[in-house]
Amino acid sequence: MSDATTPHGSTERTPAPSGPHPTGQPTSQGGPPPGPFGPDGHPRRWAILAVLVVSLLIVVLDNTVLNIALPTIQRDLDATQSELVWAIDAYVLVFAALLFTWGVLGDRYGRKRILLIGLAIFAAGSALSAVAASPGQLITFRAIMGIGGAAVIPVTLAIITVVFPPRERGRAIGAWAGAVGGAVALGPVLGGLLLENPQWFSWLIGNDYGSVFLINVPIVLIGMIGITRLVPETRNPNPQRLDVAGLLLSFVGLTAIVYGIIHAGDTKDWAAPSVLVPVVGGLMVVALFVFLEARSDHPSFDVSLFLNRGYTISLVAVSLAFFALSGVTFTFPFYLQTLRGYSTLLAGVSFLPFAVGQLLGAPRSAALVARLGERTVITSGLALVAVSLLYLTRLELGTALWAVLLAFFGFGLGMGTVIAPASTVMQNTLPLNRAGAGSAVQNTVRQVFGAFGVAVVGTVLANQYTDKLAPTLAALPPHVPQAAKDALSSTVAAVPEVLGRAQQQGTPVPVIQNVRSAAFSAFIEASHVATWLSAAMMILAAVIVAVGLPKIVTLDPAPGAGSSRTVVPDEVTAPIARD
Repeated sequence: MSDATTPHGSTERTPAPSGPHPTGQPTSQGGPPPGPFGPDGHPRRWAILAVLVVSLLIVVLDNTVLNIALPTIQRDLDATQSELVWAIDAYVLVFAALLFTWGVLGDRYGRKRILLIGLAIFAAGSALSAVAASPGQLITFRAIMGIGGAAVIPVTLAIITVVFPPRERGRAIGAWAGAVGGAVALGPVLGGLLLENPQWFSWLIGNDYGSVFLINVPIVLIGMIGITRLVPETRNPNPQRLDVAGLLLSFVGLTAIVYGIIHAGDTKDWAAPSVLVPVVGGLMVVALFVFLEARSDHPSFDVSLFLNRGYTISLVAVSLAFFALSGVTFTFPFYLQTLRGYSTLLAGVSFLPFAVGQLLGAPRSAALVARLGERTVITSGLALVAVSLLYLTRLELGTALWAVLLAFFGFGLGMGTVIAPASTVMQNTLPLNRAGAGSAVQNTVRQVFGAFGVAVVGTVLANQYTDKLAPTLAALPPHVPQAAKDALSSTVAAVPEVLGRAQQQGTPVPVIQNVRSAAFSAFIEASHVATWLSAAMMILAAVIVAVGLPKIVTLDPAPGAGSSRTVVPDEVTAPIARD
């Protein structure tokens, strides 16, 4: 007999499937065990999926929208480059730290209930972010959004697994994952459209940037109504205990590391004690976290997964890819909007080739893997991303737009060719009974590397820009206020406004043009250095995959299993994932 959950949330006993495999593999008599709603799943499962996809879409959409809004936020809130980085990473750090915790809470107290709570917190944080009056407030409210957003991914995936029968879960999870690709395509365009028409919401919120957050609220409310009406309540009758110590240690350690990295942008000195102390201290806390997790009977981060070489190498590839992606999406909105003078809408549309490349690459990667193997396909995808980034290190102010868009397309195509097969390797090299832990670790590490990408690339970009512009600012006439020099050196986004005021106050046009040209050149050179860093990460990842990824041999399901999902049990993982 096995425990299952009724549509009303109560636990009932259901007959266990005949001849179950100890790892949860499909049986030879009836395939994977049916869910609590019977062999055909919940009668309204596709409507439930639509509601869950809306919930996921708005959470993923938020980060892609925010990148286009960075120059506007910087102007409206007078934010420094470091504060912009914190506005992104405050969300990501909280999100990564709470992914596993929300999943456990959903198993214990009801997934529908936890999803509604998470969406409510996300909506409240969005509304507060829309009216933030200072960078500090925005950072705080973004962290609140991260608290709520972290509930959506693990809980929606768990609900899909419960309401769909095994034969349909692949299609359902594919649609769920496709929402991420849709958000990548839609986010920058939606953000650009909202920022292009600030009058739509500025009368209500009093600023030009807040619409990118306020738009979340009505969509979340619609999703919550759909969830309340359609989604059944389900629980795990044997939920895992909360890992409170692991949650606190991981959050404190990662936050300290990111703080030190970002603070290097304020001190302009990577060796300063105020930079090294939090970074080293954070690394020590993370090391303690890993040590304790390896010995815990209810870990939130399953360290033993890294003993599986196929899983670990694939995770390295995906994580470094997200490092590079986060750096690029932080840097290039400034290039498009401030340097090239594009509107927010045109800048958003300029990111569409990246989304198109990703949407084309991901679904076609399976056929490539079948022909060439995982190692070749993932390495080739990483190489394509690296080549695209290397081209972007040659970017100039006058580079043809089609060439920029082609580089974005190559970047996206390579990302799609990396993430899909690498994620499949991570799924298929683990036994079924560890797939949940593997997914939790994968999502957490990926988010953490995204946060590191923004922090490291953002700090390098800021420091390089300041250093390269310093000689020009030092040569300005004495009557130029120090406050104007500080604003110009802090971020390239301040250049148009500061120079506009200077021209109105009688500063000669040749001086204005010289400073503008120097500032734009400094930013382009700084972006080259930052992009070189991302390209180096991709080259490193390609070498690691080419040398270290074992050959993955897929086990065929037993005759009559009724499932195409492949599983590698614990006892045969090493022989199956081989060189």
